[in-house]
Amino acid sequence: MPNPFTAIAIIPARLASTRLPRKVLREIAGKPMIQRVYEGVKSSPLLSDVIIATDSDEVMQVAQKHGWKVQMTSSAHRSGTDRIHEVAQRVQADVYVNIQGDLPIVRPEQIEALLKPMRRPEVMVSTIKTPCKPDEIGNPNAVKVVTDKNGRALYFSRSTIPFDRDKTGKMHYFKHLGMYAYRKAALDKFCSLPESALEASERLEQLRLLENGIDIYVEETPFNVVEVDTEEDLRRAEAIIKAGGVI
Repeated sequence: MPNPFTAIAIIPARLASTRLPRKVLREIAGKPMIQRVYEGVKSSPLLSDVIIATDSDEVMQVAQKHGWKVQMTSSAHRSGTDRIHEVAQRVQADVYVNIQGDLPIVRPEQIEALLKPMRRPEVMVSTIKTPCKPDEIGNPNAVKVVTDKNGRALYFSRSTIPFDRDKTGKMHYFKHLGMYAYRKAALDKFCSLPESALEASERLEQLRLLENGIDIYVEETPFNVVEVDTEEDLRRAEAIIKAGGVI
């Protein structure tokens, strides 16, 4: 079903990462990571365009060599969302999709799930979740999310939420996947707000929206992701891709 709105994806790609230097250009199964992200995002028929947003001349040259759309952005940005916001000032769309440049296994089904809540005009921001694997439930690097019955996010945390006080074993845990869709007004608002207290504590920027009364709607997908922050993550992503790309 075609979207009733124009959606473009913007992939923030900063080369100066600290935990894994030059990670967006590191090869995964024979391709630079940014190429795997770009091709995965491009596979969605629901997007009108895909743009890489970078502050690196080297990333710009790689993108231009492959014929990918790319824009240079300020090196002063604190987050990928700020980088997306800069591009959004120059490129017109109804909805802006944020897919980080360190997610080398992106599927069109994830983007379809991400955009589904945006079919309701009152939804300003959406994201996606997937069931937590047992080893992710207590892992602070796997961000958990709880929602109300309508899919509205109640909270995101690195802690194990909800807390199963009586150890019933009946709790369902969901991992938040760091992809977002924003209407322009929500993106503008987010970037105009100072860092919030919860955001600073958890190091989760989406909490800035919740603390300021901006609802985030969450859609479920069965497809997980690998976020590449370390050499170990990169090797894991490579093994998954070589095995067929399903997590």
